[in-house]
Formats: sequence, C-alpha cells, structure tokens
Amino acid sequence: MNLDGFVAFAERLADEAATMLAARAHAAAKTKPDKSFVTETDLAIEKRLRDMIAAAYPDHGVLGEEFDSVTPDADHVWILDPIDGTAAYVVGMPVYGTLISLAHRGRPVLGVIHFPATSERWVGARGRATTLNGRPCQTRKGEALHDAIVSASNPDFFDVAAKRPLAALSACTAWRVYGGAALSYGRLAQGRTDLAIDAGLKIHDYAAFVPILEGAGGIITDWNGDALTIASGPRVLAAGDRRRHAAALRIVQEAL
Repeated sequence: MNLDGFVAFAERLADEAATMLAARAHAAAKTKPDKSFVTETDLAIEKRLRDMIAAAYPDHGVLGEEFDSVTPDADHVWILDPIDGTAAYVVGMPVYGTLISLAHRGRPVLGVIHFPATSERWVGARGRATTLNGRPCQTRKGEALHDAIVSASNPDFFDVAAKRPLAALSACTAWRVYGGAALSYGRLAQGRTDLAIDAGLKIHDYAAFVPILEGAGGIITDWNGDALTIASGPRVLAAGDRRRHAAALRIVQEAL
C-alpha cells in the first residue's frame, strides 16, 4: 500500500492542530467521567480534523478521544488525540501535543506525533524510515536492562496489579522518567531512552507510536507481547531494541 498521500494529509492535519493550539494558549478545563480533563480546544481541534477527514476521505472511519466513533470497522480508520497531555496543557506545562494515526484493517500503519512547544514532529509509516523534523531517526540499541532508561507517562494510571510490573522493571533498570506523555515515545524513537511502559491507556493514546517506533528500529506491544491493533487493551511496552523488549517483557509477565 502506497502511504505517500496519506502521510502528506496527516501532516496537514498536524499543521491545522498546531495552528489551533497556538491560537489558544489557555483554556478552561472540565472533568470527564473518567476524571481526565477536556477543554474547548480539545473539542475544537478534533472536530476540525474530523471535518477535514470527512471531506478528503468520506469512506474512512474515525476514532477519537472526544467524540463517538465513525465506521470503526472500515478498512481505513483515522485515530485522533487532539491534545495528548491535556492536564499538562491546562496547567501550562509544555508536555502536550497532537497524535494522529491511520490504521489499515485494524493495524496502525501511519503515525504523527507533533509537539508545538518544542517544534518537533515525528512521522512514521510502514515501509519507511521514521523522521524527526524531516530527518531520519533511530532507536538506541542494547540488550541489557541494568543500564536502561525507562519512561512511564503517569504512575497514577497503573492499577494495583499493573504497579507490580512497573516496580519490578524499575528495580532492574538504571533510571526512570515520568510525566512525558507522548514525548517519551518520541524520545524513545530518537534513541534518547530505552524502554517505555504504560497502563490505563486507550487506542488514541498509543496508535501513532506503532509505525513511528517500528520505522525507527524499535518495537511496541501489549503486555502479552502481542502486536497492537485498534482493539488492543490499555497496557503497552515499548523498546528501542527487540532484545531489550524481550528481557523487559519477561520481567513484566513474571510480576503479573
């Protein structure tokens, strides 16, 4: 499948989201039933991106964070997180951005991570090298866990059972970095960290990471080691090296 046209369109979506974020530096937040934040900016961006998708690809489905799904069983489904890290956006911490992904027959094949605060954009697509601001980037290789740097977006998202693998992985690695949201996965693709573990996520939180990490030489799966699809659950484990991923996966599974 030739993804060139879809990649160009995904970048236009990211440009539109970035422009809207720049025009809305502050926004009042409301709390959703799951206790996460939502702002008018989240809603406005997602609505605009959905309108653009409907105009360009009326037969494509859409899964987003803020509105109901549209034909989620279509061959092509766009997956949107208008503001990843809404809490950070609300309090003025610059660790927030937009995630855009395209799944083909349930498997994410295209992903964009855009961070306006740092002017960084990762773009990944099946069959091509991942880029950071237009230049290829690669994960860091290595098999050992003792010298690995691990990220976790928010330990509060880990339930009691999920905290055991987090603690076990923390005990056998060098350092942990918390609170980076999707930026942590960009840094993993860039070779600045070695592992990422998260729980309590939804598909819009991680679909974009699949092609980005794979195109940079890394891997991301669920905690069973299975490939991620639009039907996957809330727990993910990523690594820059498949050998390190296998070692970390054993630790995670033993702790469950």
